Amino acid sequence: MSRPSVVASGHHRRYDADPAGHPGADKNLVMHVELPILGGHVWTAPTPASPMGFKLNAGNNGRCRIISASACRDVCLRRQAMQTRQALTILPMNPGLFSGTAFALAAGLMWGLVFVGPLLLPDYPATLHTFGRYLAFGLIALPLAWFDRARLRELTRADWIEALKLAAVGNVIYYLFLSSALQRAGGPLPTMIIGTLPVVIAITARLRGQRAGIRVETRVPWSRMLPSLVMIGIGIALVNHAELQRVSADPAVDRSTYWLGALLAVGAVICWTWYPIRNSEWLRAHADRSPRSWATAQGLATLPLAVIGYAGVWLWMAASGADFAMPLGPQAAQFVGLMFTIGLLSSWLGTLCWNEASQRLPPTLAGQLIVFETLAALAYAFALRGDWPTLHTLAGIVLLIAGVAWALRARPDPAAVAHGPV
Repeated sequence: MSRPSVVASGHHRRYDADPAGHPGADKNLVMHVELPILGGHVWTAPTPASPMGFKLNAGNNGRCRIISASACRDVCLRRQAMQTRQALTILPMNPGLFSGTAFALAAGLMWGLVFVGPLLLPDYPATLHTFGRYLAFGLIALPLAWFDRARLRELTRADWIEALKLAAVGNVIYYLFLSSALQRAGGPLPTMIIGTLPVVIAITARLRGQRAGIRVETRVPWSRMLPSLVMIGIGIALVNHAELQRVSADPAVDRSTYWLGALLAVGAVICWTWYPIRNSEWLRAHADRSPRSWATAQGLATLPLAVIGYAGVWLWMAASGADFAMPLGPQAAQFVGLMFTIGLLSSWLGTLCWNEASQRLPPTLAGQLIVFETLAALAYAFALRGDWPTLHTLAGIVLLIAGVAWALRARPDPAAVAHGPV
């Protein structure tokens, strides 16, 4: 390949690309270099020729012209104007971010149903609500498992043990705490305590950092997480304040039972802080696995736990002589219908949507989007109560939504990770 040359505009002189022929004595000339790079972009570098001592090597994929300073300014201004127009062009939203958020919203709407189940049938103990729900979930998962049998065969023994752990903590124990809290403290307070999950999960995921064997993620800095966390925290505090004022004004409320419900709700928060982080780590470490089959696997793992638990409640009631018509209770049709509705929508379909969101979003962002569950549960609770929320509650809800919107703007710092666990 012949050596490239530079041409001085207006002078009609040719210079070979070596120091001896370089027009360094001409102080009015400016070297304008254009180098095509990836993606159809061109790198440009206007610079005075003499102080730089610029040298082009043979084989450079570029061109170099020596032009006047005023002409170089014109070229640069045109290039900057073109780049500004490109920067102002509205680019499509990251499809993974958009679809992940949509799946998280769907999961929140369906998970919100679990907050009204114990309130619709208050005569049923929390244990029956829990084991009845997950018995229905496990039975629904059986035919789904047949269609997903090829994918389920890919799961190892370690995967099934992980599914059992997730089912026990994130399903059974969590809902035992939550349903007990709802029946003791009513709907709003446990809902608001569960509403702290976006803050608790985001902080826990941030402090937890990378785990060995998990795909490396570029984490969102604290400075970008803080505004959304503050807005969500203040919003939850406002809603809690409004609900606590209402409870304090009611002399018929048993305060000890009420605060026991609050404590049980805190136990539910602990369970569901662990569950989404652990579930997200597994899914992101096994990106080739189907979120649908993983949701079905958790349903299958829940089934033996629900059968053992339901049988245990039945035996305990028979032994204690409790006045309760087992196995389905005094409102059998309503109980069975409610359990299968919640089992299908909240347990299986909600878990499926959350798994899809977990594969598309970083854990810190996914944790904040659990706020959708709180908003849905609030809407259902007020609809069931037949009352409108107070101004404090509405202000808190607005802040929750604003915090989620801000969270969507948070982006990890672009950093290439050359080494680390995969």
